[in-house]
Amino acid sequence: MSDMCICQEILDEDAAPPVPTARVIDARTRHLLDAAIVPLLLRLAWPNILVMLAQSSTGLIEMWFVAKLGTDALTGMALVMPVLILMQNMSLGAMGGGISSAVARALGAGRRDDADRHVLHALVINITLGAVFAIIGIAIGPMLYRVLGGEGASLDAALTYSTMIFIGMIPLWLFNGLTSVIRGTGNMLVPGLVTCLGAVLLVPLSPCLIFGWGPFPALGIAGGGAALIVYYLAGTLVLGWYVASGRNLARFRLVRVRWAPIKEILRVGAVGAVNTVQINVTIGATMGLVAAHAGPTAVAGFGTGTRLEYLLPPLAFGIGAPLVALVGANIGAGQNARALKIAFIGSAIAFLMTEAVGLSAAIWPVAWLTLFGSDAELLEVGTTYLRIVGPCFGFFGLGIALYFSSQGAGRLAWPLIAGLLRVSIAIGGGALVLHFTESLTALLAVYALGMVSYGLVIAAAVGSGRWFRA
Repeated sequence: MSDMCICQEILDEDAAPPVPTARVIDARTRHLLDAAIVPLLLRLAWPNILVMLAQSSTGLIEMWFVAKLGTDALTGMALVMPVLILMQNMSLGAMGGGISSAVARALGAGRRDDADRHVLHALVINITLGAVFAIIGIAIGPMLYRVLGGEGASLDAALTYSTMIFIGMIPLWLFNGLTSVIRGTGNMLVPGLVTCLGAVLLVPLSPCLIFGWGPFPALGIAGGGAALIVYYLAGTLVLGWYVASGRNLARFRLVRVRWAPIKEILRVGAVGAVNTVQINVTIGATMGLVAAHAGPTAVAGFGTGTRLEYLLPPLAFGIGAPLVALVGANIGAGQNARALKIAFIGSAIAFLMTEAVGLSAAIWPVAWLTLFGSDAELLEVGTTYLRIVGPCFGFFGLGIALYFSSQGAGRLAWPLIAGLLRVSIAIGGGALVLHFTESLTALLAVYALGMVSYGLVIAAAVGSGRWFRA
C-alpha cells in the first residue's frame, strides 16, 4: 500500500476507535480533544514560550555577568554549556516528554488511575537519573573539557562551574519531572508561573554570588552555578507542594513501584534522551573541531554563536510541550487525524519563530556577539557562524517541534534516525571538509546542512504516516 493510501486511512475518522465517553474524560482533557486547534494551541503555548524566553534570558544574563570575569571565564562557561543544556533538555524535553506523553495518553483514554501512578514513577526515575549524572559529571569533567578544547585558566573555570552544576543535578531533574507531570495534563500555566518567578529570583541572585554583595560572598564563576541550585531547589518545593496537595489532575499517590509504568515512561523518554544527546554531541564535537583548528578564542566565538542556537529547543519547546499533551491525548482517544493535523500546525509555527531568530542573527550578528565580548577573533568566528548557520535555524525548529509531537504519539524512531543523520553530516562530513580544505567556513556550511536534513527527514517521515504503522 502506498504512503498516500496509508495517510488516507489515517485521516478517515470513521476508521478511528471511538472516543471514551464524557463520564471518564474530565473537562480539561475533553477540551484537548474537541477545541479548535489553532486557538487551543496558542492558548497553551504562550505560557510556555514566555517561560522558555525567561529561562533562556536568565542563562544569557548569567553569561553576560560571567563575561565580566574575562575571556577565560567566558570560554570555561562555553565549554560547560553543552553539558548543562544536555541535562536540562534531557530532563525536561526527553524524559520530561516521556512523562508528559504517558500522563496525556492515560488521561485521553480515560485511565485516571494510570495517570496518577505515573507521578510517583516519574519522580523515582528522575531522582535516580539525577544522582547517576551527578556522579558521572563530576568524575569525567576534567577529561571531557580537555577534549572540548579547555586548557589552563579556561579549563579551571570550566571545572569550577561544572562542579557546582552537578552538585545540583537532583534538584534540576526533580524540578523538570514535576513540571512534566503537570504539563501532561494540559496545564501549562502553573509551571510557567513557577519558572518565571524563579527567573525573577535568579537574575539578581546570580551577580550577587558571582561578584559578592552585602552578605553574599564573591564566588566568581562558581556563583553562577550556586544561583542555579537555589533556583531549582525553590521551584521543586513549590511544584512538589502543588502536585502533593491534589490540585493537579494527575495526583501523587503512594503506590508500589512497578516496572510497567516505568517502562511506559522510558520507552519514550529513553529514546528522546538519545535524540537530546545527539543534538549536544553535534555541537560539542564541532566545538572540538573548531578548537583543534583555531584555538580557545575561536571556541569562545563559536560557543557564543551556538548559545543562540541553544535558544531554539527552548523556544520550540514553548510549542512542543503543548504538542506532547495534545497529540498524546488525541492518540489516546483514537483521534489520529486530529493528532496529525495538530503536529503540523504546531511545527509550522515553530519553523516561523526559529527562522525569524536565525535570520535576525544573520543580518545583525555583531549586535548579539558584542553582548559577550569584543575580541576580534571571537567576533569573526561568531559572525561567520551566524551568517551561515542562522538562516537554517527554522529547519531545526521544525524538526524539534515534530520530535515533541512524536513523543506525544509514542513514536520516536524517525526523530532518532534524523538525529543520527545530522550527527554524521555535521561531525563526519565536517571533519572531512576541515581536513581537506582547512576552512572554518566550509565546516560551518556542512554543520548547517546537517541542521536542514534533520528537519526535513522528520517532516517527511511523519507526513508519510509512520506514526500509525505497526
